[in-house]
Amino acid sequence: MTSRKLWALIPLMFVLAACGRLSDDGGSTGGGGGTGGTGSTGIEHPTGADEVVLRVEYAGGFVPVDYTLRTIPSWTLYGDGTLVMQGPQIEIYPPPALPGLTATPISEDGVQAILEAARDAGLMDGDASYGNDCIADAATTVFTTNANGSTSVVSAYALDVGEPAGSCGNEQEADERAALAEFQAALGDLSSWLPEGSVGQEQPLDPSELRVYTQPYQGRPEPPQDEVAWPLGVPLDSFGDRVPDYGAPMRCGVVAGDDLSTLLPVAGAANEITPWTSDGGQYQLIFRPLLPDESGCVVAAATG
Repeated sequence: MTSRKLWALIPLMFVLAACGRLSDDGGSTGGGGGTGGTGSTGIEHPTGADEVVLRVEYAGGFVPVDYTLRTIPSWTLYGDGTLVMQGPQIEIYPPPALPGLTATPISEDGVQAILEAARDAGLMDGDASYGNDCIADAATTVFTTNANGSTSVVSAYALDVGEPAGSCGNEQEADERAALAEFQAALGDLSSWLPEGSVGQEQPLDPSELRVYTQPYQGRPEPPQDEVAWPLGVPLDSFGDRVPDYGAPMRCGVVAGDDLSTLLPVAGAANEITPWTSDGGQYQLIFRPLLPDESGCVVAAATG
């Protein structure tokens, strides 16, 4: 916004303040939580540390159920400006049992620039879905945007496979898919285009809750793995709740507090095919750190 326009708004701001109408709900620049605004001249968005402003994640695709249960949204911006992403993954087999998370603070100027780019990419025009009939078994990229008082979900199948603008001959969708692909790529290099100083230092993020799926171990791990004893008091055969309508006897529970402090270092030394022992049984565990807006167990991914 030009300085001329900003100065023109100042008298109006004083009038509104005098009338008691300049509040969080109307677009105040105040911090804190809740779903208040973010400045009278910016794009309104939630401000809570557990409220999603923008999220990018993958859904579907021809992948094993275990992979789906472990999957974490690739990019989540929260109302307080915290950006949560999955950290770099070690390219070894078997992979570590616990995926790493990172948290990066983004200033309000940076948040506004991201939202403006999201708006330009069509992510605030309501729900939309873009397909591609020429590619099979690919994942769908899902953008969820919560701004200006509404939530939009935009899905694009096989967005990162082949030429995103092609859309298998559907030229009406070519520009929309290209805009989404360009925006997604820009999210991976924020420092190159956000206002200077708006991207803070990336830090490791330890989860406050951990979702754990457990099922009896099938066969023998290859390559052979050392067994690890389940460190919590509740045995794995009664841990959490049974996941219904699943082929194997799977259970799911959430670990937090002191139990999480006990489990994290043990799980951090394990890998995805580590055999876990409990009361004489051998189990396979799937760990899924919960993000600030998430809670409980989700069983639809396992049953669908």
